[in-house]
Amino acid sequence: MSWDLQTDRPIYTQLIEQMEIRILSGVYPSGSRLPSVRDMAQEAAVNPNTMQRALSQLEEAGLLVTHRTSGRSVTEDAQMISQAKRKLAREQIETFLENMGRLGFDHAEALLLVSGMLEEMKK
Repeated sequence: MSWDLQTDRPIYTQLIEQMEIRILSGVYPSGSRLPSVRDMAQEAAVNPNTMQRALSQLEEAGLLVTHRTSGRSVTEDAQMISQAKRKLAREQIETFLENMGRLGFDHAEALLLVSGMLEEMKK
């Protein structure tokens, strides 16, 4: 999974978001060890201090755990991962509903559009 960093927002914020998605989607499964900060920074083409800052935020959020001698790993707390996944999903839904509202759709109309789209995708 490549890093898709834009210039319109702080890089460390984007790193946090992309790492969170990698954790919640299972790219980095629960309990798995992360590559070193330096390796991850090199892969993302960012300064190691920027990557360190992002990873520290994820650790504060409870998604990562630092082990004194063996680096960082993804939390094994399934409830923490589930809560983070639901929180991110809610944020995505809120953004979607706000955008639909800007287009003039109320929540019921947005739901009908989503339902219709899901039916189309089944075919």
